[in-house]
Amino acid sequence: MDLRARRDLYNGFGNSMARAFELAAIPLIFALPGWGLDRWLGTGPLFALLGGLFGLAGVAARSYYEYSARMDKEQAALPGAARRAKEAADADRQKVAS
Repeated sequence: MDLRARRDLYNGFGNSMARAFELAAIPLIFALPGWGLDRWLGTGPLFALLGGLFGLAGVAARSYYEYSARMDKEQAALPGAARRAKEAADADRQKVAS
């Protein structure tokens, strides 16, 4: 395995580990203040669950938009991408015109 392929492989492992940590830690970070608020107000796990769900939704949205941007970049690098983009823009203009 050449050096570049090995570096890319290790970067992939590192990115995956960081993503897994974010997926576990961020909802917990948002749930902890909710847990404290629940203890103070005596409301049960309401605010802890809301905080955890809010953190999970944020992680999911970030992952979706980051993946979408990365795929758009990969698509733009493919051969014929400029021609396909022009055809799609022409089709959109025709939809708007009619």
